[in-house]
Amino acid sequence: MRVYLAALVALLATRTTGAPTVDESKDADTIMGQLQSKAMEALVEAEKGTPRRQASRCSVGNAHIRRDWEKLGTDEKLDYIRAVQCLADSPPKLPQYGWANKNRYDDFVAVHINKTTSIHSTGNFLSYHRFFVYLWEKALREECGYNGYQPYWNWFKYTDDLGKSPVFDGSSTSLGGDGDYFPHNGSMGGGNTIYFPPGKGGGCVTSGPLNLTINLGPITPRMDGLSPVGSLFEWNPRCLRRDLTMAASRNLNAVNLLNLTVGDASHTIQLFQNELQGARTDPAFLGMHGSGHFAMGADGTDLYASINDPAFWLHHAMLDRVYWAWQALHPAEKGKIAGGTVMREPNSPSAELNDLLDAMGLDTNKPIEDLLDTLGGTPLCYIYE
Repeated sequence: MRVYLAALVALLATRTTGAPTVDESKDADTIMGQLQSKAMEALVEAEKGTPRRQASRCSVGNAHIRRDWEKLGTDEKLDYIRAVQCLADSPPKLPQYGWANKNRYDDFVAVHINKTTSIHSTGNFLSYHRFFVYLWEKALREECGYNGYQPYWNWFKYTDDLGKSPVFDGSSTSLGGDGDYFPHNGSMGGGNTIYFPPGKGGGCVTSGPLNLTINLGPITPRMDGLSPVGSLFEWNPRCLRRDLTMAASRNLNAVNLLNLTVGDASHTIQLFQNELQGARTDPAFLGMHGSGHFAMGADGTDLYASINDPAFWLHHAMLDRVYWAWQALHPAEKGKIAGGTVMREPNSPSAELNDLLDAMGLDTNKPIEDLLDTLGGTPLCYIYE
């Protein structure tokens, strides 16, 4: 980390002012790397203009580091996998509320199901999911002895063959591979306006080290052949299913990344979050949020219960990585939010910075404004590498 920071300080000497620029001729992974480097430069520069922080306070130099799954060592991956399985094997801690949460992992699934209509296409979408991933990371570390921090799935690699991604290759250091073959007619995204042809899976994930039993959902599955449960929280034990879908992952490309971070959709928080979620007026646009979920396919396509797929956490860490970089490069918008409080309800009250993010017993509730700075220290203290 010290070597990395020294290199950043050297770069600052030649940094130009104005809007961030990147080499738009490069692939999405390279562009994202450039944006990440510029974001780090901006954070280092911003710290120069503030009073010297105490050593115990959060800063770029002592922040926790979230890294690409592919760049973790074998032992680090196995430690994360062990901790995920630990939560799945541990008893629930939340009050039952009539939910069928049978283990600690299910506690998170149940909360996401309960909160779905108030944390998607809303002014707190970005802050709530940032909070949620942090709470998951905290549970892994404090309850299951995980030694690292939440990794992310780098969408921009293996978009033409997700089965080669270290996240999904089915090896002992993956989160499982594609599902077994299940004949079906594909999936429908974007409010049933976007058709994705079937992949090679669709059935149970039988490869990889995790042995997960799914207990909740599906609520709104978008893959043909998956039937919804009759009520939100009924017990429905089953296997995890996937259908790795390259037609969705190819939306995670340089053109959409550039528009989102330095192009027309980057200028305000409203434009940025709408583009990220696919909430612009074009019904055939899924956004990076939806594209990642539909790339997983099967259980991952369920807006309410996509969290059953452990890749959910790596996907949302990657979404947060993009948000983190955008915030650092657009400091005038960093502390802003926009949108209502109820999904697809145009007349809902507007979200406010002092609105509490309801953790439903997973932790103490926090106001949105406390989750807008990953270096704020209350409770966040992390950067991306």
